[in-house]
Amino acid sequence: MRPLTEAETRAVFEKLQRYIGENIQLLVDRPDGTYCFRLHRDRVFYLSEKLLKVAASVPRDNLVSPGTCFGKFTKTQKFRLSVTALDFLAPYAKYKVWVKPGSEQSFLYGNHVLKSGLGRITENTAQYQGVVVYSMADVPLGFGVAAKSTQECRKVDPMAIVVFHQADVGEYVRSEDTLT
Repeated sequence: MRPLTEAETRAVFEKLQRYIGENIQLLVDRPDGTYCFRLHRDRVFYLSEKLLKVAASVPRDNLVSPGTCFGKFTKTQKFRLSVTALDFLAPYAKYKVWVKPGSEQSFLYGNHVLKSGLGRITENTAQYQGVVVYSMADVPLGFGVAAKSTQECRKVDPMAIVVFHQADVGEYVRSEDTLT
């Protein structure tokens, strides 16, 4: 487990900024202590400094998951955000999308959100902006990228895609072997 390099930190923070904006600072400097990002086996983990000190005493081969996995780096060194980061993204999300109850299951199976399943969307959401997807009961279901801006969503046909799927809580069941 090692600290992120400058290029890795930039890649992680650019991805997080698409979803939570300037609230990244709130992830690092929390009232309950200081938190940091560490790299272990191409995965980026978010953990407190107290836990970091304890994890330093565990041999690297025996260390499975020192904190919350925020995502991983691909072989081309691009950062891919994981669904395990949803609990930290949801409270700080700048742009949100609420889906109708009939579309929740479709989204949880890994499908995009269609206009017919769109319940609400945050005002002034730009196209290709990172959004957190909620149920109408304000339960975070996952996250994605806005395919259309808020203005365009009002005019498109019901079968048009408004949010591209990136990750959802259904991945816990579908990919439980590969999630750490």
